[in-house]
Amino acid sequence: MPIPSRDLPDHFLAAGRFEFTLAEAVEVLGSSHSATLNALARLQQRKEIFSPAKGLYVAVPPEYRSWGVLPGKWFIDAMMRHLERPYYIALLSAARIHGASHQAPQLFQVMTNSAAPLRGRDLGRVRLRFYASKHIAEDKTEQITAPTGYATVSAKETTVVDLISHYRASGGYGNVATIIKEIGELDGAELARVASRRHRSAVRRTGWFVDHFGRADELEALRQAARLDLGEPTPLDPAGPKRGRTDPDWRVRLNTQVEPDL
Repeated sequence: MPIPSRDLPDHFLAAGRFEFTLAEAVEVLGSSHSATLNALARLQQRKEIFSPAKGLYVAVPPEYRSWGVLPGKWFIDAMMRHLERPYYIALLSAARIHGASHQAPQLFQVMTNSAAPLRGRDLGRVRLRFYASKHIAEDKTEQITAPTGYATVSAKETTVVDLISHYRASGGYGNVATIIKEIGELDGAELARVASRRHRSAVRRTGWFVDHFGRADELEALRQAARLDLGEPTPLDPAGPKRGRTDPDWRVRLNTQVEPDL
C-alpha cells in the first residue's frame, strides 16, 4: 500500500535500512518517476534524506537532521556497492579509525581502483575525496562495524604505505611521521608486501619512516625488498631537490626535513 512521501525516510528507517534507490522509492510511494523525484527533492531540502550518488538515497535519522547527512563510514559501503566499485577507507580517515587522531581529517578519504576516476563530492559536512590504487584487490583491509552495517578500511600497514605515497593528501611528511608514531605496532612482513607492490622507492621510504618514527615487529623483510644494493639513492621527497645526504641504512636521500608534531 502506498505511503505519503513525508513518511518515506521513516519507512526505511523502521525497516532497519538507511539506503534506498529511486526505483524503490517509486514502488513504495506508488507514484510516477517524476512525482517521486519531486518528493525526494523536497525531502532533501528538509534534510531528511541525501543522495551520495545518482539513483541512491540515504535516510537521515532525527539525530543527524541538523547535518542533513550521515558520517562517511555510515554510507560509504552502500554508495560504493551502488557504483559497483571496490574501495576502502584510506589515508587520514583510516588513520583516525586506527587510533591516530592527532589531526582530525577535514575530508573523508576513500581509495578505489584505477578505472574511471571518481570526482570528489561535498555532502554538507562530509567532503568525500577519492584516490586510485592498482593494488586495491591485493592490499590488506579490515571490516569495521557501523550503525548501518559494515565498512572496509585499509589495515594499518596499508594505511602507512598509502600515507607515505600520498603524503600531500596526508598533511605532509611531518603529519605522516606523527601518525606513524601514533598508529601502534606494525607487521613488518605485511609492510614489505604492501610497499613492494608499488616500487622499490616505496619500500625504502616506508622502511625509513617506520625505522625512525614507528614500531614494527621486524624490518628485515623491508630491507630485503628494498634491494639496497641496486640503483641510485631514493629521494625522500620525490618532488624535492636532488641534493642531501644519504641515509645508508635505507639508501634514502634526505632532501627534506621531517618533523613530527609529537
